[in-house]
Amino acid sequence: MQHDVQLRAAARAIYDTCYPGEEWSPIGFEEAERCRTVHYRQAVGAAIEAREVLAAPRQPDLFSRAQAG
Repeated sequence: MQHDVQLRAAARAIYDTCYPGEEWSPIGFEEAERCRTVHYRQAVGAAIEAREVLAAPRQPDLFSRAQAG
């Protein structure tokens, strides 16, 4: 994923947040990326899903305002 800098940064942020220490994942992001661990793959999947959600056109929030009667 070295070619997609933004996706890699998002995956790293997710990885570091979800697996903050050795009790969650015994290795850091760089090593997890190199070994393609399950933790790394989950972080990448979450980053891909987040990118799709953030790129989607925003729908108006129908319930945020009271409708004029």
